[in-house]
Amino acid sequence: MSVVSLLGVKVLNNPAPFDAKYQFEITFECLEPLQKDLEWKLTYVGSATSSEHDQELDSLLVGPIPVGVNKFIFEADSPDLKRIPTSEILGVTVILLSCSYDDREFVRVGYYVNNEYDTEEMNDDPPAKPVIERVRRHVLAEKPRVTRFAIKWDSEDSAPAEFPPEQPEADAVGDDGTAYGAEEAELEAAEAEAEGAEGANGVQEDAEDEEMAGAEDTAGPSASKAEDEESDAGSEDLEAESSGSEEEDIEEEEGEGDADEDMEMGEDGDTAAQTEAGKGKQIQGQHQSEVMVH
Repeated sequence: MSVVSLLGVKVLNNPAPFDAKYQFEITFECLEPLQKDLEWKLTYVGSATSSEHDQELDSLLVGPIPVGVNKFIFEADSPDLKRIPTSEILGVTVILLSCSYDDREFVRVGYYVNNEYDTEEMNDDPPAKPVIERVRRHVLAEKPRVTRFAIKWDSEDSAPAEFPPEQPEADAVGDDGTAYGAEEAELEAAEAEAEGAEGANGVQEDAEDEEMAGAEDTAGPSASKAEDEESDAGSEDLEAESSGSEEEDIEEEEGEGDADEDMEMGEDGDTAAQTEAGKGKQIQGQHQSEVMVH
């Protein structure tokens, strides 16, 4: 937790000429008495490509700091033009307002600053050599960027945790390297057993495959011969059956012919009765077909 908290910063003279002083109204709160002063600094960034052109405009020591809310005005000189590249005097740059306690920075506020001429004609067609009297600065006070850092204040309890806390109880615990070795040995034994079981299963499966392959090779020729013999026997039976059926058909035809002769040679009464019975069946069939049609 920070002992000093920045509550607000107000830029007083804004916009202003380039060579005018910077003025800030700073408000902060102190939660407990401090043994040392606060140091405030204002830094001007002279170039966006190199920090060699950065210059500290001013610094101020504030103290002793009473507990509660405090307010003061911080003034800083304008930057030295000799330390700024000529090509970077105009345009956008940055100023940094920072505060430190015991050489430890705990807060930083950054602002964008736009430097331009006071007329549109000069901005559209700037002279080769900058005319500083016509240059005005505009601090974008509405959009500051505030960065806070955790530092050690007067008491050791306020120091941030830079390293993991000490654990003396961990040193009292015995070395468990043997336990780790035992666990690793158990894991290796289990893996070896699993691999052995997989190998045995693989050998058994290979043996079964070989037995099945041998059985197929052994039974192959005899089985094929038996199948051929069965197919030949089946074909012979079919031929025999076909010849027997032909002989039966011939006998049936001869029998039918004899029956017809017997019918013709039979008595007239029997023939007439059969004829009438056949006519009755035909009439009945016609009647049934007519009924089915209707």
